[in-house]
Formats: sequence, structure tokens, C-alpha cells
Amino acid sequence: MIAIINASAGAASKQAIVERLVEVFRPDDVDARVLLARNRAELATLARAAVREQPDIVVAGGGDGTINAVAAELVGTNIALGVLPLGTLNHFAKALHLPLDVEAAARIVIAGNAISVDVGEVNGHIFLNNSSLGLYPSLVRRRDTQQEQLGRGKWAAALWAALTLLRRHAFLRVRLSLNGEEIERRTAIIFIGNNAYQMNGLRIGERERLDAGQLSLYLPHRGGRSGLSMLAVRALFGCLRESRDFDALFATAIDLETHHKRLLVATDGEVAAMDAPLRYRIRPGALRVICAKSASIA
Repeated sequence: MIAIINASAGAASKQAIVERLVEVFRPDDVDARVLLARNRAELATLARAAVREQPDIVVAGGGDGTINAVAAELVGTNIALGVLPLGTLNHFAKALHLPLDVEAAARIVIAGNAISVDVGEVNGHIFLNNSSLGLYPSLVRRRDTQQEQLGRGKWAAALWAALTLLRRHAFLRVRLSLNGEEIERRTAIIFIGNNAYQMNGLRIGERERLDAGQLSLYLPHRGGRSGLSMLAVRALFGCLRESRDFDALFATAIDLETHHKRLLVATDGEVAAMDAPLRYRIRPGALRVICAKSASIA
């Protein structure tokens, strides 16, 4: 087993986490090597090196971006991904019903209950949770700039970025092709999930399945900045309704065209500029992951 920990994820001392993991693995006589990565590029480099060694499990410790970077190297192999949730939101860990305590999650990894789950892909980039265009990628870019240049906290920077973008953000004109049909829309945000998301009620943002073999597409009905603000408030309080607030569509492939040559695209919270058109695909059962035996994912 090889564990790769993102040294910059979360607030806890990563060296202390490494020492705790070594202590957790030792009583079970687990042959584990724990490595620290300083940035996303190093995460990918260490994961590629791990794949060449062909261990049974490669563990990723960090937030959703970290898990994505390591998983991208494991997709299509027989190596299982172990997840240690060390980030802020930990969406993928929650979808696997993993405990957010590091030691408890490590013990589940040791148990080694592996299942196969789907991954989404856009222009060669995989996502475990979701991908989005428009307002959200721009918000992440502005939030990160605020954190780096002004030293603001993550949530304060995100709030400032959201308020600024709601006033100024340009809308996208897109043509979407899926299920043999075409949809043209002027919208401020497009959300594409790896399998279906719960979009209303107290369970908003959750997924019941990770292996249904489909992408989910969500397009808001409300136009204009005031409509977006109202939509955000309704989402915050779990009051969204499909017929009133958004279209929900499902497909195995989605093509997106626009007059822009390049677009900012978020995949699992990480933002990159990609060449248009965007080609979204689902890759059924392409990733093996470790989850709790009691988890009901399918």
C-alpha cells in the first residue's frame, strides 16, 4: 500500500498525520509507505510512480482536488483507491459514506472492501463528483486570488467573489447535444454530475448511486442576476424544485459548443482553461475504490 498525502490540504499538521497513519497501520502489519506531496503536480507524479509499482491500494489524503489528482492515474487499472478525507468539503468521501475522522477512514482502507464506480470525463480530464462552467469556475479563480493576494480566509474570499460576480458576470450562450437532441440556452451556470444529484430538500448535493452509468445535467431556468441570487438562496435552504428552478437531464454523453474558443471549466473544485467544444462522457465502473462494508452506494 502506498499513501500519498497533500501537504497543503486542510489545517492540521501533515507530519503529525503521517505519524498517526504509521501507528494505525503498524498493529495490522500493513506494508504501507506514506508520502507527502507539496502540490498538485507532485501528487500526480507520485501517483504515476505508485502505479508502476502495482500495489493493491493507493491511498490519497486531502480534499476533493487531491483525490481527483490521484484517482486520475488509477482509472482503468486494477489498483484500488483509498480515501482519507483531509479537505474542507470532502464530497467524494461523503458519497462513499466514509467517516471524516482520519484514523477511522484509515481502518476502512485496511479492511480493503473495494467496489467499482463510474467517473466522468471532459476533454480527457476526469471528475469524480462534478464539473461546472460559468459562474462557479470564475468564483473559484477570484476566491483563490483573494486568498493569495489579500490573505483572506477561504469562506470570506468566496463570499466576496460571489457578490462581485453576481453583479458583473457575463452569461454564456451554449448549444448542448445529448440523447439525439440539441438545446440552446443563455445561462450563467452549467452543472454536470457524475451520476444523479439530489437537488432539493435536506439531502441536496448528495448522490444515491455512483454506478448508474450516467451523467446528470442541471440548467437553471431563472435568468438575470436577481434570478440567480434568488436561486442561490433557495439552494441554500434546500427549497429548489425541478419544475420551477431548473431542468434536469441525464445522458451518457454531452457535447457543448459555444462561440468561445476556450472556457474555464471546474472539475472537482479545480479550475482549468479547456478548448471548446467540450466533450463530456461517463466511464462506467472505471475506478475501484475502498468503502465501508456497510455503505449502500448502489
